[in-house]
Formats: sequence, C-alpha cells, structure tokens
Amino acid sequence: MKHLLKMLDLSKEEITDILNLADQLKYELKHGIPHPHLRGKTLGMIFQKASTRTRVSFEVGMYQLGGYPLFLSANDLQIGRGEPVQDTARVLSRYIDGIMIRTYDQAEVEALAEYGNIPVINGLTDFSHPCQVLADLMTIREYKNRLDGLKLCYIGDGNNMANSLIVGGLKVGMSVSAACPKGYEPHKTVLDFAKDFKCFELTDKPLEAAKDADVVITDVWASMGHEAEREKRIIAFKGYQVNDEVMAAAKPDAMVMHCLPAHREEEITTKVFEEHATEIFDEAENRLHAQKAVMVKLMG
Repeated sequence: MKHLLKMLDLSKEEITDILNLADQLKYELKHGIPHPHLRGKTLGMIFQKASTRTRVSFEVGMYQLGGYPLFLSANDLQIGRGEPVQDTARVLSRYIDGIMIRTYDQAEVEALAEYGNIPVINGLTDFSHPCQVLADLMTIREYKNRLDGLKLCYIGDGNNMANSLIVGGLKVGMSVSAACPKGYEPHKTVLDFAKDFKCFELTDKPLEAAKDADVVITDVWASMGHEAEREKRIIAFKGYQVNDEVMAAAKPDAMVMHCLPAHREEEITTKVFEEHATEIFDEAENRLHAQKAVMVKLMG
C-alpha cells in the first residue's frame, strides 16, 4: 500500500491490517503507552473543504505519533490560484513526508499520488471517504467482534459514504444493502464492482434494505457542495429517514452509525440518534485511531 486514495484500492488483507494496527494504537493510547512511530515526519494537510473531525483527528493523531501536522487551506497554496496539481505534488514531495487532502474531485487526489513521490491520503472527495469507512469498520468490529457474515444497511444519498461503505463492506465479507431514491444511486464504478457479489442489494425501499440488518448507517441528504439542492433533496428523500420503523425491520441488537454532522429529524430521528449516540461517537473517535494506523502504514 503506497497511498490511501479510495476503498477500491485496498484488499481485504490490507483493510484487516489497518484495523488491527488501529486497535493496537487505541489500546496504547488508552493505557498511556507512547507510540512515536512518526517522530521527525511532517504531514501536509490540504483542505479545500472545511472540516471538524478530519482536521482535528489528523492533527492530533500526527502529534500523538511524534510528527508535525502542517495545515494548508486552499488560501495558503498556489493550487488555489491556478498552479497545476502535478506541480504542487512535486514541490511538496521535496518538503514533507506525506499529504492528506480533503477536496471535491477524486482526480485531484489521484494526480497528487501520480506526480508526487510521497504517500497521499484521501481525507474526503465527492467520490470516496475511505478514512471514515475504515473507522466505521473498526467500530462495527469492536461492537460485534467480527465483520464477516454481518449485514450492513445504508439508507440515503448514494454519495461518497455509500460508495465507500459498499466497497469496504463487501471486501471484508459483509452483506451490504443500500436504499437510495431513484436518481441518487451510488457511482457506476462502485455498482460495477458490487454486481459480482450475490450479497449486495440496491433498492429504493428502506424497509427492504433494513431487514435483518446488523448495522444501519445513514448520512446527510445534502452533502457539502450540494447545499443549493437542499429543498429538492428534502422532497426526494422523504421516506428515507432512519426511524423506529426502520429499526424495527433490522435485528433487535442492530447498531446505528452516522459519519456526522447529523441533521436530526431529517435523515435520522432525534430518538434513534440519541439511543445509539454511544456507537455514533465511538465511531467518531475511531477516526483518530484508524487514521493513525493509515499514517503509520504509509509513512512509518
């Protein structure tokens, strides 16, 4: 593994190795055991999309690993004023040891990896959110003690989260069902990957998708960059809320997860959110541990 660009690039073995290391690093942190695996290393963090969890978890994680996190907003870089991404990649490769980028276009992340000679981590694009899904898989495994054979249900927009959950879930041996309104399905590349798996289901019926699910996951209906479509999406996604009716279709001990921020009473009811808040905020915490594992694997 040279980079983390999208879940499609990872094998089951690589995902498992990351999760095992994340568990170890979490244990060490909780027990006060130092792990300065990246002492003397610098991570450049490029943000063209704002963030709470991504920035804080990467910055704190790099610090805990003994390295230095360098925050770079679009306003701080020439890439925001027209410098080709390939030139930015080649320049940054002379200064730092790794790049984390949170941006819109997946092609920009791929170009950084192609033209630079240091590891690149996708902190989020419109296509993929691999760091979040690694944290999600880590959380599911903590609660259920396994991944293989479990059923993961995603309800909502066929966005970067849907794309990454489908790929990640199928690769680790889970059954995956996704319920998305017509016209808001996951990316064709992901559906082409998933069609070879008999344990994948795409439907426009949330209750059908949630039947016997071990974990139910949702996301906001209008992701960053789609704010102008908010009113249109509220109409299109009516009926795609994670609520008591959906949870009644899932297994009695089903988990609920959300990558946050959550819009209560839109994609999820306040009642369901608060009943599963421990899982959701464990999931948020695990961004820190999963990303530290990725950084150690790539930069250590």
